[in-house]
Amino acid sequence: MTTASGYAIRRFSPERGTFGRLLARDSIARRMDWILLAAAVALSLIGSLLVYSATRGRTSLTHGDQYYFLVRHLLNAAIGMGLAVGTVALGHRRLRVAVPFLYGFVLLLLLAVLSPLGATINGNRNWIVLGGGFSLQPSEFAKITIILAMASLLSAQVDAGDRLHPDHRTVAQSLCWAAVPMAIIMGMPDLGSVMVMTVTVLGVLLASGASNRWVLGLIGAGCSGAVVVWKLHILGQYQIDRFAAFANPALDPSGVGYNTNQARIAIGSGGLLGKGLFHGTQTTGQFVPEQQTDFVFTVAGEELGFVGAAIIIVLLGIVLWRACKIARDATDLYGTIVAAGIIAWFAFQAFENIGMTLGIMPVAGLPLPFVSYGGSSMFAVWVAIGLLQAVRMQRPISA
Repeated sequence: MTTASGYAIRRFSPERGTFGRLLARDSIARRMDWILLAAAVALSLIGSLLVYSATRGRTSLTHGDQYYFLVRHLLNAAIGMGLAVGTVALGHRRLRVAVPFLYGFVLLLLLAVLSPLGATINGNRNWIVLGGGFSLQPSEFAKITIILAMASLLSAQVDAGDRLHPDHRTVAQSLCWAAVPMAIIMGMPDLGSVMVMTVTVLGVLLASGASNRWVLGLIGAGCSGAVVVWKLHILGQYQIDRFAAFANPALDPSGVGYNTNQARIAIGSGGLLGKGLFHGTQTTGQFVPEQQTDFVFTVAGEELGFVGAAIIIVLLGIVLWRACKIARDATDLYGTIVAAGIIAWFAFQAFENIGMTLGIMPVAGLPLPFVSYGGSSMFAVWVAIGLLQAVRMQRPISA
């Protein structure tokens, strides 16, 4: 059968069997972006080795089981992949219908963090403890929700053929949808997540074709908001100290500047090829705090050297490259905006995480996508991979 657009589509038939369905031109296997999937899987597996290296000797964290974090990291990755499969099965257009329900559910989770159900970890009250050693960070899922909510609003008129670009009222409504969860998260306060969401919103607006005045206005509002937050002392003292240490690396090297200084020592000592996996002195000596989460890149720099660290950056680049291709080839504006939001999210979060270990960005407590230990982060990035694959599958395959 041939569609009106000239694309050939083959119908499935029972006689073709499973193998035939997998090889069919319009099958899921043929539509899947395997390069994107392979890069994401590789990052997750590399992350498992780095997490294991960073935690195997820390008995106070592992409760005497050196494989504690390794097993959990692999389990988180497996669950994340399952969520990605479920996202692909639903399709990004079906999720579009469910956006209001997802948005409301995530808001309830964020508000629950501010209730007695919430827990404070490393100075941030952005967790819900579930018991059994498991916890949930709703701000990670808020990133996805903001992208889907804004994409749904900004693309409605364009995809319906009523307009070429979203009007000012629609843009304002979409920004309000994004502002509500961001305001709650800022109240925790989780500055790192708000930074990621701000860049993500900017990427969404650029992809939607909104007026440049909105883009410039958002940048101005972000700068003004940063000044207000600073003047009103909304930030915690530890967050202020992080910015102070970033501005002056020599400030209190045994105190507020300790994390960054030790991170740079670890990465710098790795040289070209590194000291060998599981043989990093900074890592085995436990000099770098939070090395399995925020500072996991230091393990790669020390033990795998410049080459190993570069491989991680290249794999992240491949994920962004394939996401850009999916955004370009999307069949509707909704798909383009969803992919663009994910690109902005991944790109900034990876840059911030790696940058803070090198001392070129302030410490913000953000995980490295796919690599850092953390269930909520792993689930969120794999759902994003599922969304990218779902957008790609809407693209017809030419004969």
